[in-house]
Amino acid sequence: MTELRFDDRVALVTGGGRGLGRAYAELLASRGAKVVVNDPGVSMGGDGTDERPADEVVAAIQAAGGEAIASLDSVATQAGAKAMVEAALQAYGRIDIVIHNAGNVRRSPLREMSYEDCEAVMDVHLRGGFNVVREAFPHMCDAGYGRIVLTGSIGGLYGNAGVVNYCMSKAGLQGLSHVAAIEGAEHNVKSNLILPAAVTRMSAGIDTSQFPPMDPELVAPCVAWLAHESCEVTGEMYVSAAGRVAQAYVAETQGVYQPAWTIEDIGAQISAIRDRDDSVVFEPVPSGHMDHLKYSFAMAAKGK
Repeated sequence: MTELRFDDRVALVTGGGRGLGRAYAELLASRGAKVVVNDPGVSMGGDGTDERPADEVVAAIQAAGGEAIASLDSVATQAGAKAMVEAALQAYGRIDIVIHNAGNVRRSPLREMSYEDCEAVMDVHLRGGFNVVREAFPHMCDAGYGRIVLTGSIGGLYGNAGVVNYCMSKAGLQGLSHVAAIEGAEHNVKSNLILPAAVTRMSAGIDTSQFPPMDPELVAPCVAWLAHESCEVTGEMYVSAAGRVAQAYVAETQGVYQPAWTIEDIGAQISAIRDRDDSVVFEPVPSGHMDHLKYSFAMAAKGK
């Protein structure tokens, strides 16, 4: 099997100083990528700064013979995202890969979640994703090449108690990734979502004693493949948890058509509406949005 390498490719990894981000940065560097390790070294709540995590990863990459620079900027601001992309361009002349992994956690039940804690998490995960993609995307399109990997979560798919801010953010990143995939298609820019599970700092307070092996290094190969030039999938979501890799996707039931509906009709037809046999899937790229509408319109036309 031919080794997949990243020679001459430049990757930006946000949250690259610890945990999953570090595993991504070190794997890419070991395969020839030049890496911008972005990490301001904040606490899991997003407080404080510490340059050591990013510097330590850079030092480890360089000691192994690779190339890397550190970025201490925050994805939570446009200026921070612009600075880290500019760092890649100034140091290496290009940006080929963006892996948005930076994250924070502020836990609270929905009924008690403060607006401040909600905004602080959305600023890093969701707005941070937009900020870094918005800054890198034009350079990728102009170059005719790019790979974007955003970090979603099963929390964004299924929800999770006590972290509504996190789940909202991760769900929103699906939309960002899909739009980047659609608009990037003609420029050979691919965008996908990784939904990872690993035991990292974010696992603090969770009993992981009965978990199977869940080191970040188990997730890194899937992320690296999504970031590789041989990856042709785009607008998709991949789960990586405890050694299992799977595709996640949105599906719809076939649904029921009637030319007019009452409240009572919905109740009477709800079993048929919810029937998952022969479910349909509309891929975001190239035209999932329109395919969905055409499917509905075709049922209406057939029902006339």
